[in-house]
Amino acid sequence: MADKAPASSSFAVSELPTEEGEDELLYGAGSGWVEARTWCDHLASLCSDLVHIPTPDTPCNRCHHPSENWLCLCCKEVLCSRFVNKHMLQHYQQTSDCLALSFSDLSVWCFSCDSYIDAQVLPQLRPVYETAYILKFGEPPPVRNVELQNVAASSTGN
Repeated sequence: MADKAPASSSFAVSELPTEEGEDELLYGAGSGWVEARTWCDHLASLCSDLVHIPTPDTPCNRCHHPSENWLCLCCKEVLCSRFVNKHMLQHYQQTSDCLALSFSDLSVWCFSCDSYIDAQVLPQLRPVYETAYILKFGEPPPVRNVELQNVAASSTGN
């Protein structure tokens, strides 16, 4: 059975062992816990057709690396992450295409904002998130809990 993507808009970047040797997830910037933004000033640069996208197993268009690839949400080019050969980062630096979706965890990153963007909350990003989820897992994403949406809205002052 395929792994499920997280329903939350937060991403655990690291887990640190406690003194007792048990793994414990620590919250806050020091631990690498990242809260996705619920807005972005760069959404106008999105491609007009994000329902028809390459499959999550598409290799990098430049080096053909098979994993850790991102989909440019401005031009739909598939390029590898900064942990492989940095082709998506180079693409942003060369074109200013700033929004990308990770095929690894379906997170959306804005290079201009230097932040994750909550694709499950923003109506402009929801269709590409849903399409990528279906392509990756073979079923629609779970419906987001209203309480999580209210927490996201209150954290941004909306």
